[in-house]
Amino acid sequence: MDQFIVSARKYRPQTFDTVVGQSHITTTLKNAIRSRQLAHAFLFCGPRGVGKTTCARILAKTINCENLKPDGEACNECTSCRTFNEGTSLNIHELDAASNNSVDDIRSLVEQVRFAPQAGKYKVYIVDEVHMLSSSAFNAFLKTLEEPPSYAIFILATTEKHKILPTILSRCQTFDFKRITLRDTVEHLDDICHKEHISAETAALQVIAQKSDGCMRDALSIMDKIVSFTGGKLSYTNTLEHLNVLDDDYYLRLLDLMLAQDLSGTLLLYDDINKKGFEGDLVLGGMTETLRNLLVCKDDKVLVLLDVVESFREKYKAASVKVDPGFVISALNILSEAELSYKGARNKRLHVELALIKLTYLAQALELAQSGDGSLKVGSAKAPIGFRTRPIVTGRKAPAVATPAPQTGSGSGAKLMVETRPKDPIPTPTNAPTFTSTSSPEPDAESTPKPGMRVAGKLGSLQKLRQQIAANQAPTSAVKELTMPLLEEGWHQYIALLQERKNHSAVTNFRLATLRIQNDQNFDIVTASNIQAKFIEGERASLIEHIQSFFNNRQLTYQVLVEETQMASEPMERPLNTKELFEKMSTQFPLVKELKDRLKLDLDY
Repeated sequence: MDQFIVSARKYRPQTFDTVVGQSHITTTLKNAIRSRQLAHAFLFCGPRGVGKTTCARILAKTINCENLKPDGEACNECTSCRTFNEGTSLNIHELDAASNNSVDDIRSLVEQVRFAPQAGKYKVYIVDEVHMLSSSAFNAFLKTLEEPPSYAIFILATTEKHKILPTILSRCQTFDFKRITLRDTVEHLDDICHKEHISAETAALQVIAQKSDGCMRDALSIMDKIVSFTGGKLSYTNTLEHLNVLDDDYYLRLLDLMLAQDLSGTLLLYDDINKKGFEGDLVLGGMTETLRNLLVCKDDKVLVLLDVVESFREKYKAASVKVDPGFVISALNILSEAELSYKGARNKRLHVELALIKLTYLAQALELAQSGDGSLKVGSAKAPIGFRTRPIVTGRKAPAVATPAPQTGSGSGAKLMVETRPKDPIPTPTNAPTFTSTSSPEPDAESTPKPGMRVAGKLGSLQKLRQQIAANQAPTSAVKELTMPLLEEGWHQYIALLQERKNHSAVTNFRLATLRIQNDQNFDIVTASNIQAKFIEGERASLIEHIQSFFNNRQLTYQVLVEETQMASEPMERPLNTKELFEKMSTQFPLVKELKDRLKLDLDY
């Protein structure tokens, strides 16, 4: 039985022409070899698995080739090429800087550089993962890297260019490798499948290429694993199963249910996904990617950015027609916030379901936000829309009505409510849609709500919402004028309430406070200490509700001030310290000071 070799090693490129997706680098290197304008130090940087070390080895083999081809490729037949392919070449030295990162390792490398090659033109030193070298090792390498012998060439490879010292970067010719495109990866995988006689569907290869994220080594490893799992047949279904990837059909079905505002269907479909073992963050991320692709499909200019399996391109184009860009942007905002807070959520399933519920009712919230009537237009949907779906509880003498508004902050759970106060009745357009109430037992009660009664209904009907606001704006009792007698009366009533609650500490501090009117809408509560002010501030919510209800004025406010009394501001006599006590005694009894001086005493103050 022959020894198995993974595809990443078996099909590793041996010439520049076989390198995948890096033509901008291989062309430059071949031209430099043909024109004999080789730098003494190269720096290959880029993501993992894109061909940095492979290109370094091909370059090392090519510059020592004895029979170089006209196009700048190695012949693979001369002694130098054969020894390199067999791994016995003495002119090429590889150093793994991740495990040999000390200054002694670099000094040993510098010592080897002094010896000229026994055969061939150049001695090539390939230092992989060079960013792992210590600072002292970099400094020991500087002089040799700047002025090496004519026969020495250094090729440094790294995935983290920002960790390399600027003095090293300035001494090297830098080549930036890019991620391998989806198309190049699929073509290379398909070519290997033909050579290995593997039956592979194009859709399956596209899923593997997407999962590899531009890394050819990862793509080959994934393909080897799935081939072993399926017995040599790569199908779209078993690839999704093995990679634990959710099919795009699920996300498109979720989108259809959300657009239809079918909450039960959305939650049932997510339950089906959850039973298949997919984590919530994977669903959120997949839904985000789906909405991003739908947004890309809106404009033909950016259609090249659509990163989906070929068989789904038409489905995405068809789905993008049904979705409004405002919905997509608001939905992306909701999903982004949900993804950020997913890790900190205790009940992760509920966290995902809450995001899906928001998306299901997002179309209704957008309809409200984009109303053409100025009375209810609350702005454009630049953030997740906050809305209320439960009945509004009528408070005591609280004529204000809370209407939904879009969020302007970044919090995922916050809701911004626009308060409509009883002023002029809101005009009702005749062409507004009808409203379906969820709490009206009779049709008559639905069409004409009684004054003072608040009815909670489904969002999406602006006509009914305006009728609710107009009905709630019933005439209220007259506002009382803010005068000192009335203010003291309301103040004493609140003190009586505190006595009923047996809050004796607060009662004492309220009685010690004094009141002072500033204007028709504002008054001051004057206290003598911070402690007294804290007791009054502790009752702020209850106190302001009581005072506003007493005067029937929701605009009435107050502030707590601390003013020291004259007694508190008078200076108090403090005890004298040791030094002050001795000076006072010396003033009254001079002989004490004379005794101290004659005996040359040092006092310990």
